[in-house]
Amino acid sequence: MGLKKYKAKRDFSKTAEPKGGKPLPKQVRGASRFAIQKHDARRLHYDFRLQMEGVLKSWALPKGLPWHQGEKHLAVEVEDHPIEYETFEGIIPEGQYGGGTVMVWDQGAYYVYGEQPLKSLHEGKLHLVLAGEKAKGEWTLVRIRGRDGEKNQWLILKTGGSAKPPSKKAEDQSVKTGRTMKQIAEERDAEWESNRKDKNPSERSTFKARIKAALKKKDQGIAGRDDAENESAQAAPELLKKVPTAKPRFIEPMKARLVDNPPTHGDWLYELKFDGIRAIAVKNKSKISLISRNGNRLDARFPAIAEAVKNLPVRDCVIDGEVVALDEEGRSSFQLLQALEMEGRKAPLRFYVFDLLQLDGKSLLGLPLEQRKQVLAKVCENAGDPIRYSGEISGDVKSLLAEVKRRSLEGLIGKQRKSVYEPGRRSGTWIKLKCLNQQEFVIGGYTPPGGSRKHFGAILVGYYEGKNKKRDSCLKFAGKVGSGFTAKALSILSKKFREEERDHCPFVDLPSKHGGEWVQGITPSMMKKMHWVNPKFVAQIKFAEWTRDGKLRQPVFLGMREDKEATKVRREAG
Repeated sequence: MGLKKYKAKRDFSKTAEPKGGKPLPKQVRGASRFAIQKHDARRLHYDFRLQMEGVLKSWALPKGLPWHQGEKHLAVEVEDHPIEYETFEGIIPEGQYGGGTVMVWDQGAYYVYGEQPLKSLHEGKLHLVLAGEKAKGEWTLVRIRGRDGEKNQWLILKTGGSAKPPSKKAEDQSVKTGRTMKQIAEERDAEWESNRKDKNPSERSTFKARIKAALKKKDQGIAGRDDAENESAQAAPELLKKVPTAKPRFIEPMKARLVDNPPTHGDWLYELKFDGIRAIAVKNKSKISLISRNGNRLDARFPAIAEAVKNLPVRDCVIDGEVVALDEEGRSSFQLLQALEMEGRKAPLRFYVFDLLQLDGKSLLGLPLEQRKQVLAKVCENAGDPIRYSGEISGDVKSLLAEVKRRSLEGLIGKQRKSVYEPGRRSGTWIKLKCLNQQEFVIGGYTPPGGSRKHFGAILVGYYEGKNKKRDSCLKFAGKVGSGFTAKALSILSKKFREEERDHCPFVDLPSKHGGEWVQGITPSMMKKMHWVNPKFVAQIKFAEWTRDGKLRQPVFLGMREDKEATKVRREAG
């Protein structure tokens, strides 16, 4: 029936009630941003860009966007641009491709009807909803056949009703800085080298040496940093002259998207992926806060790190990093970090820092990553342990991954060099390449102990699936985990579980059958012997692989995670 009756009873020329219409499509996961850049090159035009598959799919619009229903303008498909180009505003020098002035004319989120953007792109028709600061509404991109069979010719049509075009003032005003094209051209505060060549490989350290440097256990403030980067850091204060002011506060960490293979486009740098607790360090004069990604205070748990942050030679700062415990080989180990607290074991504790979000009353979020890291390197130059600077590891990424895997390290984090910091987002400008399979899972119950083991036999773990609202998401069963527990851990966890006991199973798919067999041998009669707990505990689990029926193969318990909310645990794609 829908809204048929509702609409039949109303005259919308007389009432201000909403008409209703097609439901808004879902946001494109991991690639939801669009940008329109005003570009004064050989001739003035607008560049329309959609984040998709780790790049910016791009079209040149000679006449800009159409604003009236049914109006259509030419759109010429051009080469993919790197993600970080979305926020570029400044000058492309003469002699470079596209030389001229560039303004961030509009930006925001985009949506695709049908929710299959790549398929729509390949089929030559993208029905879009733009939620920008200037462009709000529906437009459609349609591929047409150009002269001599050219395949890069498109039309952009105004669909879904007319939209109000921007005012004369807004037409020549950046949504990023508020500047006009003339002001951007005069200030020349940023340049884009479109044909910048990579460093000579012979000038780089070998990838093995770089990884060894990143794992170095000697007292040092900076691990694995290029001399060239050190020289750049000397001029770091110059970068802060034109950034906005900000008070030191907790900022939700930016997230990396899990991918199977390294990207083939874009300008990426790679760092080691650490196996610890992500933490935001906030220094406000003598007041120090060390905060986990879900807002829990960590400074009392790690007082030596808090004290080291306090001693940094700055008035205030906000630093993104990871608290880790190092094993005898200098590798970070979450399992060892847990043992430090639960069992009183000893191991070197470090705070690897990799991003600087605020400094001395200035917000650095909008600066390119490589510039933020330059300033951070300068701040931490003489810090010493437990603070260590996490620098770039130079070298071919495939060779780096092979060496990381050989050393049994968790993986690499890839970041676009010019990426801005996007709090709480997983935009795709940061990626993670894992060599070891591990992630967080929610504990929903446990089996009775068997043999000589006390307290319990195995924990039953799962992940949430569905919308990020409690009533719309469900806990799916991922498997039983019976290894990785020490006697002390069994005792401590057993006590915690008893405090959260419940009568019924929290998993929506237990018991169930796969291929005619009860999943993991959990029959209806065995369900009566299980102990169920409220799904609030989160455990870190490593495993060999996912089975065909979506269960964990050879899972091992690494420790409990207090920095992750259970309702946000999802199965990682990849």
